[in-house]
Amino acid sequence: MTGDGQAVAHVGRNRPGWRPEKLREQREAHGLTLEGAGERLREVAAAAGLAVPAANFQTLWQHEQGEVYPGPHYRRAYCLLYRATEPELGLRAPLPGEATQHAFTASSEPHNGTHVLAVERALSQLTPATEQVDGLGVQQRVLDAWKRRHTGGDPNRPTLMMVGGYAGSGKSEFARFISQLTGWPVLDKDPITRPLVERLLVEMGSDPNDRHTDLYREKVRPLEYQCLLETAYANVDCAISTVLSAPFVAEATDERWIRRLINRCEARGVTVAVVWMLCDLDTMHEYISFRSAARDSWKLQNWDAYAATIDLDLRPVVPHLVVDNRLGSAISLTDQVRQVFGTVFQ
Repeated sequence: MTGDGQAVAHVGRNRPGWRPEKLREQREAHGLTLEGAGERLREVAAAAGLAVPAANFQTLWQHEQGEVYPGPHYRRAYCLLYRATEPELGLRAPLPGEATQHAFTASSEPHNGTHVLAVERALSQLTPATEQVDGLGVQQRVLDAWKRRHTGGDPNRPTLMMVGGYAGSGKSEFARFISQLTGWPVLDKDPITRPLVERLLVEMGSDPNDRHTDLYREKVRPLEYQCLLETAYANVDCAISTVLSAPFVAEATDERWIRRLINRCEARGVTVAVVWMLCDLDTMHEYISFRSAARDSWKLQNWDAYAATIDLDLRPVVPHLVVDNRLGSAISLTDQVRQVFGTVFQ
């Protein structure tokens, strides 16, 4: 595990485009001392509902001197404090085609053109991965749902949005962002099933945090997804738009499984939108390390073996959208959209 605000050193040294002096330039341009920047970092993180960094002046000095690469919660707080992207702050090189300047400006006027533009920019991350998927249609359904919360009426059919991806890819965070925009409930596999899974594993003589043995994969994991889907169907049967968050690694590549889901939803007038979180191994490792969940212990202790099971080219077998969260780029953008809205979507 890493300490507060500190990622593993080699991650920073190997980060293309890291220019630590940029953080000092930003701080000085804002007229902040190291102590003042630390106080403001804690404030913006707390206001945004993020993990609040200790942000003492020694740690910030190490960031600016290039001695310690900022951890994920520091990077998110820096972006919010300075209203800038990670590439602008010298934290990494931009991804190919990544927009690195958004010029978001908070406004007290509710739901004006700036707010709509901010949401549209964030939703542009939902890019079609296959020709058959209606990417613009999904974006419009989310935007309409957000507008519906203030104007009444939704011209679209209910939507079941499945957000999948490997552990640490950012799927839970992105699912919550969509929920904040639309008001659609989020069904996240882990909090829904974890108490039952842990008790069941103990009763079967295994470790409650087992997520890698044949016992878990063959006896327990199918029940997890059955519980998640039955919960989702309860909403589908009531024509309630819903966001599902789970890895869906095996399910999204099983055409028979996913077609059964789509057919059942279509029979009830509900559209299924499959979203895949594209991520890289370093970012996944960093996210998993930072959240310090007991169920991730085996992954972290056996990272090379676990990483060998990850297929970065894996995609769902049905038409789907992708969110490029490599280097945490998508989650950084959603943080800034939240800031435009004063942290909380009304």
